[in-house]
Amino acid sequence: MRRSNPHRGLPFFAVIAVLLTASSAAITQTTLAPAVLSQAQTTLLPTPAPTLVPALTFTLTVPQFQPPSEQVGDALMAHQRYQAAIEAYKKASPDSADVWNKMGIAYQMMFNLAEAFKCYEQSLKLNPRNARVFNNLGTIYESLQQYGAAERMFHKALRLDPQSALIQKNLGTDLLAQHKYEKGWALYKSALVLDPHIFEHAANPRVDNPASIQERGAMNFYMAKGCARAGMNDRAIDYLRRALDEGFTNPKRIIADSEFASLRGVPAFEQLLAAQSAP
Repeated sequence: MRRSNPHRGLPFFAVIAVLLTASSAAITQTTLAPAVLSQAQTTLLPTPAPTLVPALTFTLTVPQFQPPSEQVGDALMAHQRYQAAIEAYKKASPDSADVWNKMGIAYQMMFNLAEAFKCYEQSLKLNPRNARVFNNLGTIYESLQQYGAAERMFHKALRLDPQSALIQKNLGTDLLAQHKYEKGWALYKSALVLDPHIFEHAANPRVDNPASIQERGAMNFYMAKGCARAGMNDRAIDYLRRALDEGFTNPKRIIADSEFASLRGVPAFEQLLAAQSAP
């Protein structure tokens, strides 16, 4: 009877164990225990160098964002590029009352009143209750010295937006141009309550100085009163200088007006009155 050999078949299984262990060593980079090497009775093959995975390269394509035409027009308007803004607005929705109003403002800023008028009318067809458009139409009539028509537009605008300082200020100027001084000054005061800096705004269509010297003098005088009431002394003195130059007022009238009490003692104000009083 042949004695069983306890080591029979051992090399085969030992080789398998070694291969498996060698593979594990390639990943974890650990060292085999000496006992395992003794049991296997064989020599380990050199561990193959790990295969390097090449770095992946790719190109990231970012889709270009194209802002809406209306936003492009708004940005161009902010930089006073009115003609370019008009071209952008023409590419926007033709059913937008706001776009037509903005296009009208751009034309008006370029003194193209005929095209501005058409744009405002189209805007009102789409939205007949837009106070801003009625205000803008009023400024066109005002610039054409059609004061009655301008007054009607401003009243329509105020009925739709009674808390608009700009509309009140524009209507006040229109009334001053018609020599309705008390009513105009009352609207100026109301506008200043809503917005103390209303006389500084220049971004939207507004009523500028009337054509005649007398009308310009009146408007400058009451704007001086408004600025003095708002604490804008430098602007008040500047408007007073214009009113004096246009012959609408005189130093005695200015001194007697309580609205200018806050200017007393201001060097520029005292110098202005002294220069006007000098022979």
